[in-house]
Amino acid sequence: MITEKLQNAINGQINAEMWSANLYLAMSFYMDKEGFDGFAHWLKKQSEEEMEHACAMAGYLVKRGGTPKVDKVDVVPNGWGTPMEVFEHVYKHECHVSELINTLVDVASAEKDKATQDFLWGFVREQVEEEATAQGIVDKLKKAGDAGIFYVDAQLKNR
Repeated sequence: MITEKLQNAINGQINAEMWSANLYLAMSFYMDKEGFDGFAHWLKKQSEEEMEHACAMAGYLVKRGGTPKVDKVDVVPNGWGTPMEVFEHVYKHECHVSELINTLVDVASAEKDKATQDFLWGFVREQVEEEATAQGIVDKLKKAGDAGIFYVDAQLKNR
């Protein structure tokens, strides 16, 4: 059985994952409107992945005898600027999510819940990849400049 404190913390993260899904979906819509269908595709896939995280956490709570809850998801921004600004925001957001996951691991540790710690370490490892991927896209955009932006856009359509 999972503790109430840990259940509440995971439910908070479920909500954060859903907010992230909405954020990336809004970014996808924006990029599509701006004519960058590769960036839009990548961001839509990222949105779907964030929702999968929320569902995985909810499923874990059920397995441990907890109750997953969907809370109100706050409004996300809808205007972004350049693709570089969008992906710089993606990188910063992934760093923020890493902090949230690390805090969640700390709660599981304080609650002496090794099973939950083990479950969450998968997300810790994934965040390393998420940050590196987002930073890699920012780096490619910097190197590509205005002339190469459509090349990077085309690459991301293959995700």
